[in-house]
Amino acid sequence: MTDQDTAPRATEELPAPVVARTRDELRAARSRLGDGDVAVVMTMGALHDGHATLIRLARQEAAHVIVTIFLNPLQFGPKEDLSRYPRTFDADMEICRSAGVDLVFAPTPDVVYQDGDPGVRISAGPLGTVLEGQARPGHFDGMLTVVAKLFHLTAADSAYFGQKDAQQLLLIRRMVRDLDFPVRVVSVPTVREPDGLAMSSRNAYLTETDREVALCLSKALKAGAAAAPEGPSAVRRAARAVLVREPLALIDYLVLVHPTTLEDVPEWYRGEALLAVAGRVGTTRLIDNMPISVGPGGGALDVFSDVDSATPA
Repeated sequence: MTDQDTAPRATEELPAPVVARTRDELRAARSRLGDGDVAVVMTMGALHDGHATLIRLARQEAAHVIVTIFLNPLQFGPKEDLSRYPRTFDADMEICRSAGVDLVFAPTPDVVYQDGDPGVRISAGPLGTVLEGQARPGHFDGMLTVVAKLFHLTAADSAYFGQKDAQQLLLIRRMVRDLDFPVRVVSVPTVREPDGLAMSSRNAYLTETDREVALCLSKALKAGAAAAPEGPSAVRRAARAVLVREPLALIDYLVLVHPTTLEDVPEWYRGEALLAVAGRVGTTRLIDNMPISVGPGGGALDVFSDVDSATPA
């Protein structure tokens, strides 16, 4: 059977997803999904084709798909403008409909945090204090707290997350393993624009000039991956050489770290590593990364080989 045979015809109109706003509505809609595995894709809204890729992969592998749209206030620090985050619910719903989502859970903060600011949160531990955690204190505690709550509320069997948010993905995997959540976490390769820029809701903040400058991040990662057969120093040197040629990008960090400890890999290291970069372009802070294999025959990877993976069709 070919892809053309299994794909919906262009004239077919997929039904709109059921929208649940409250816990009771979610519980009732979840119970009506019927038999089969349920996958969840968690978002903060402002959906783009990266999110659509996660949803389509979940749709291929699970009988039912839930998307959560929740702008989590716990993930925003005092210097981060929560009100500035784009809100595009109607467009988000169209993406969900086109990708075949069954149920959208779109609660307000008072539904998720019934008693206000939660007195008990999940701690990300030492892995949550480096890289993005150092730049955004408390961010990963807030992220894990809401992810844990949404795992419970949706009762999903599997959850799909993008490799672009590599540190977030690592921490979610650790939480699931350490706290025995009955959820399969699936990592999906970073979805990029044709010019290489990693898709992100924050890209909407970029001016035309900023967007050209921002390409230095993905170019640096590509250069580093090309140098991977020569070892860690060559990777760092090649990536850094690209970044220093773009003075309008204010780089926070460029690191080559072990994929599960986030510690810098030594010069003798051979194996899989995470090449990650973060910086500010104009008024927008961007992150990007690339899993790579370091050593003879090395180069770029889609996702790390020792975790569940999925590859876009």
